Amino acid sequence: MAFSYTCLGGATLRTLKFSSCSSILRPTLPLLSPSPKTLTLHSLHHLTKNHRYPPFLTRAVSVPAGQTLDEKETAKPYQWKATIDFKWIRDNKDAVASNIKSRNSVADLDLVLDLYERSLNLQKEVQRLRGERNVVANKMKGKLEPSERQELIQEGKILKEGLLTSEEDLLKLTEKLQKEAQCIPNMAHPDVPIGGEDCSRLRKTVGSPRQFDFPVKDHVQLGKELDLFDFDAASEVSGSKFYYLKNEAVMLEMGLTNWAIAETMKRGFTPLTTPEIVRSSLVEKCGFQPRGSNTQVYSIEDSDQCLIGTAEIPVGGIHMDSILADSQLPLKYIAYSHCFRTEAGAAGSATRGLYRVHQFSKVEMFILCRPEDSDSFHQELIEIEEDLFSSLGLHFKTLDMATGDLGAPAYRKFDVEAWMPGLGRYGEISSASNCTDYQSRRLGIRFRPSTEQTSSNSKKGKANVGTTQFVHTLNATACAVPRMIVCLLENFQQEDGSVVIPEPLRPFMGGLDQIRRKGQ
Repeated sequence: MAFSYTCLGGATLRTLKFSSCSSILRPTLPLLSPSPKTLTLHSLHHLTKNHRYPPFLTRAVSVPAGQTLDEKETAKPYQWKATIDFKWIRDNKDAVASNIKSRNSVADLDLVLDLYERSLNLQKEVQRLRGERNVVANKMKGKLEPSERQELIQEGKILKEGLLTSEEDLLKLTEKLQKEAQCIPNMAHPDVPIGGEDCSRLRKTVGSPRQFDFPVKDHVQLGKELDLFDFDAASEVSGSKFYYLKNEAVMLEMGLTNWAIAETMKRGFTPLTTPEIVRSSLVEKCGFQPRGSNTQVYSIEDSDQCLIGTAEIPVGGIHMDSILADSQLPLKYIAYSHCFRTEAGAAGSATRGLYRVHQFSKVEMFILCRPEDSDSFHQELIEIEEDLFSSLGLHFKTLDMATGDLGAPAYRKFDVEAWMPGLGRYGEISSASNCTDYQSRRLGIRFRPSTEQTSSNSKKGKANVGTTQFVHTLNATACAVPRMIVCLLENFQQEDGSVVIPEPLRPFMGGLDQIRRKGQ
């Protein structure tokens, strides 16, 4: 899908073309990434006693799924570099290979390890040539016969040419290594179920489906009768999967947004609004792959920008390339933004109406914390979600998602699926992910442990005075507005066609307690 619009900028007209791009989630490792002409985006566990959270692997460049890099291809310089622990990958080859397989990744671990060994050998050769060049240079400083000096000049020339060739080869090889290694996904928590989505484990069930004594309507029919939506006009204006909200639906969106922000602020979150257009490099650093045939991201052609699919991306960039003080952690944000997704491949009755759309409002939680605290904060996030949704009287279940359903950055992910009686099924309304240091290794977000913590960790062999560590990042949805509207309309519909507003939302909707047909 592609579309464009023209806007007036100063005295000139500029046409911005948006096109669908691919979204494949990938892991974290050090890399310098090239600046793509078009922006695109996509949608550790302790394996040894000494590594509770193994370093992440990362993807920062655009390589179509299943395609490896031609080693004869000229390497392009990268703009940024992520931290990759290739030694850890090599030393834990079997565990990494098993993780790649269980997550249905196309990463080529054998190629990565081969490139790594070759880069090590070439680096040794570069160091040898530099050493010999220095020896020749030192000899040139003394008194020499003309013939001896000429021989040294010739030898130095040969060494210089050989060194330049080897350094260029090493740069190309290193960049190829980075590109391939960054296809490797994050390691998974040891308790994550292995397999596809159907292997996900039930974590908790809240409430039970409401029993209706009248024919149940879906949100599309309710919205039409209550004059809340206009899909037809939006389709003419923007295309399919767009919508206008009208009347009380607008109040409902604003009420849900303010309610979610207010509730999370009570729990220590700092509210934010974010940019909704970001650089493609930021998308990549957060672990999303901008290019591909099945992307979930809109890119702006002939630029290095794209529309965000989640506030996780701009919030993740706030502390990019910085070293935080230990006393600043944890940092807890609650961000409101509009989100844009291509929803490539989505079709059918299960996606009709507001359930799956190209543009929507969302309130997102984001935490940066110390590595040892990320598991507990992950539990806190899912508990916040459960408290929010249960307070509205919704029936839902939470799932510990299996490896095959994890995005590349996720170490572990919990999904919340709410009962939607009009659709006759459960639908995802939220998720909470622990990405450990997958994103921070790409974004360059570190912290300097306090003297007390450093001293304690040093006794355990974990840290030295003055060293920095990567923070862990987590994200969770407090409220995805369209799907919450679906849930509220379908679950709280009445026989007379009206819809009751849950009590917690009423103060945020001017005291409105019910949505009725116009004229009633």
